[in-house]
Amino acid sequence: MDNRNFLLAVVLSGLLILGWDLGMRFFYPEASISAPMDAAEPVSQTSAADAPGTPKGASDLGADAGKMQVIKLNDALASPDRVVIDTPRIAGSINLVGARIDDVVLKDYRQTVKKDSGPVRLFAPEGTPDQYFAEFGFVTGGVRQPSTARWQADGAKLTPETPVTLTRTDADGVSYAIRLSVDKDYMITAEQSATNGSPAAAIIQPFALIKRTDRNATPDQFVAHAGPVGVFGGTLWDPHSYEELAELGGEKPEGAASWLGFTDQYWLSALVPGKGETDSAGFRSLGDSLFRSDLIYAAQTVPTAGSLSQQTRLYAGAKDSEILDSYEDSGITYFGKAISWGWFEIIEKPILWLLRTLNGLVGNFGVAIILLTVIIRGAMFPIAQKQFASMAAMKAIQPKMKEIQERFKDDKQRQQQEIMKLYKDEKVNPLAGCLPLVLQIPIFFALYKVLVLAIEMRHEPFFAWIRDLSAPDPAHILNLFGMLPYDVPGFLAIGPLAILLGVTMWLTFKLNPTAMDPVQQQMFAIMPWILMFVMAPFAAGLLLYWVTSNILTLAQQSYLYSKHPQLRAAAAKEKAAKG
Repeated sequence: MDNRNFLLAVVLSGLLILGWDLGMRFFYPEASISAPMDAAEPVSQTSAADAPGTPKGASDLGADAGKMQVIKLNDALASPDRVVIDTPRIAGSINLVGARIDDVVLKDYRQTVKKDSGPVRLFAPEGTPDQYFAEFGFVTGGVRQPSTARWQADGAKLTPETPVTLTRTDADGVSYAIRLSVDKDYMITAEQSATNGSPAAAIIQPFALIKRTDRNATPDQFVAHAGPVGVFGGTLWDPHSYEELAELGGEKPEGAASWLGFTDQYWLSALVPGKGETDSAGFRSLGDSLFRSDLIYAAQTVPTAGSLSQQTRLYAGAKDSEILDSYEDSGITYFGKAISWGWFEIIEKPILWLLRTLNGLVGNFGVAIILLTVIIRGAMFPIAQKQFASMAAMKAIQPKMKEIQERFKDDKQRQQQEIMKLYKDEKVNPLAGCLPLVLQIPIFFALYKVLVLAIEMRHEPFFAWIRDLSAPDPAHILNLFGMLPYDVPGFLAIGPLAILLGVTMWLTFKLNPTAMDPVQQQMFAIMPWILMFVMAPFAAGLLLYWVTSNILTLAQQSYLYSKHPQLRAAAAKEKAAKG
């Protein structure tokens, strides 16, 4: 019977490993916004129609008119109708056709670990395979000003020291201006103004939008949201993935918008409304894998020779928690929550601060992860001591408990009362052994999220073959670490870190102070190797943390056994009796 259970467990484990790999490939296909865009093949795209059930008009911006021609990135950026953007953190250009910021690369981050791979591209022009851009404009008389209109610029380069103003006048004599300025980080400010030079009053609404494809988006995960995001009514709003938004057609969250846009694992684009009253703020699916966030201000009647102005900010950059928090401190509600901290933010941020500090001291993010694990396990050591002490106390009263169970085996209520009295007399808390484990759960989950979310870990090397701690271990045992000319299937891509994880976890289970029945023994014997396969595709930094934690657990258990030899003796006695 035991052998059948064992074989069944092995078969189920194999199915779990295979199912996990297939499931991860189906639900989380590989995608990265940092992929080189020049190499991408053009995909035929047409302008999207309005979302189902959504009226077309001033409060909606409608669909972008006309059939889109597929454009190569280099051809789009070669247009002379561009104003250069150059700041300490971003570079790119402004498209004078449509007043669009559609060319942004991030200077501090490379596309791949290769030093010559070029910076991460965040924004790309419309019509290119990875289109992603922001646009500022006006709705006049209920009609959106054409996105094909050409604007004039009063400068050739936008820098933190030199703002640029774009201007144009429509056929009715209404003059429009967009003054763009940028700070040293990732925030661009657009001051939109309109002056009515026509003989009649004009009804004008400034607007701003972000439009993108989800084809280069990072996967939406439980620990790292990717998709539409914002703060509305003082509450973070991020319930939908791109697929869910496509099914809904559109979404206009309740409450005033503090900011809204799109997030990836490491990058963010967001519109921050100014003080003007908004008419509409929300998200739309445009079809054909295209999505848009719209920010439309309330209509104002501008008399002849009158004017209006409105300010909107655009964040286009990395999700660096220190930078996001600085903007939040300046007044953007919950801007730091663009990073998917979740419930344990109060724990995660101190852990991230400590990780940054350690990295600054040792200059190696992998070493910083090891030191962080040592510090956390050291802080948790007193809890582990109490856990072992409680287990030792429980072992000591086991004979008395068995005597009570035998004496009152026909009276369960009396048996329970006597056992509770025994706990009280011996000053033993049966839950004391479980409580430390419960207390550790939020800490270790918070550490896991920090290692997933921290942009500081992206493309950070450890040593030897591990050149990117945010990516899976690139060395695979089954092709002799790349020496054999074939790729290992995902569910068999086991590297040295995954093997170390399995071995160290197996050793911790072997040192378990509690004697187990045969079925438990079989499951605990298999579990480390199941986890070895399951965890292999995860980031190398996470595996490094877990391996370090297992090694420290082994050292801790060995030390505590030396302080409580009765535990080892009792466990050995029970195992011998069951053997």
